[in-house]
Amino acid sequence: MKLSFVIPVFRNEGSITPTYQKLYDLVQSMQLEYELIFVNDGSDDNSIGELVALHEKDANVKVLSFSRNFGQVPAMIAGWKEVTGDAVVTMSADLQEPIELIAEMIAKWKSGNEIVICHRNDREDSFIANNASLVFYKLMKYVNPQMPKGGFDFLLIDRKALEVLNQIDERNRFFQGDILWLGFNVAFIPYNRLKRTIGKSQWTLSKKLKYFLDGLLNTSYMPIRIMSLMGIVFSLLGFIYAIVIAYNRLMHNTPFDGWAPIMILILIIGGLIMLMLGIIGEYVWRTYDETRKRPIYIIKDKFVKNEKNN
Repeated sequence: MKLSFVIPVFRNEGSITPTYQKLYDLVQSMQLEYELIFVNDGSDDNSIGELVALHEKDANVKVLSFSRNFGQVPAMIAGWKEVTGDAVVTMSADLQEPIELIAEMIAKWKSGNEIVICHRNDREDSFIANNASLVFYKLMKYVNPQMPKGGFDFLLIDRKALEVLNQIDERNRFFQGDILWLGFNVAFIPYNRLKRTIGKSQWTLSKKLKYFLDGLLNTSYMPIRIMSLMGIVFSLLGFIYAIVIAYNRLMHNTPFDGWAPIMILILIIGGLIMLMLGIIGEYVWRTYDETRKRPIYIIKDKFVKNEKNN
């Protein structure tokens, strides 16, 4: 049995070698054939230097290096397309996932689960990060009921499921939704995400917002349906209010004047229209982005066994 690892790297200088050493000790203790695929996502520190040193030390270490920063999901996709093992474990290089869980993941995979997901039951992060993650994945659970409350990016995928996953050719992907959409047998393992001890997280607020939009728009028609529902509700309310005004004016000669109520209605309706146009614009942009067919990543350097491309 051969086990592959795909590990995106972005400004992970200092944590790459300890991650490699822990994984190496694990596969040696379990007597597994292995390959480690590190994907350098345009890091501007010495991450690539560490990776090349590991490749020269261990021929089972493959290194893909992007021409610039394309994002974590493109890095995972690039790594998945290089996998040659019977199963692949995808994880980060920040030492926040308990590597000892991999043995349990393998056991669940061997028992018939094509996908094994380690989901975050709790996390030793800041108050803001914890609550932002909780809100995000609670919303995602409405879109995909299988989504665990803490989300996931530490998982094992069987070769058969991976081949289907690699057939998805889309941009702006929400990979967690893609994994659950496949329909294969899934096992869940809860764990507490460890506090980062080396470096700092590169998962910025703008990246989180972008990923939130990808998750909301790429896996569901819910925003469009909400817009339609809001349009129906406001149309009905406006129609009822117009009947009330007409009735009281004709039957009781009641004047309906006042600048403030009119402005409030204009501001509310105008704000809703702008919000709806923004949502439609996001869908239009994604459609346009798909039609351009640009690559979602560019590999600048590749270091694999008996091969070096620059």
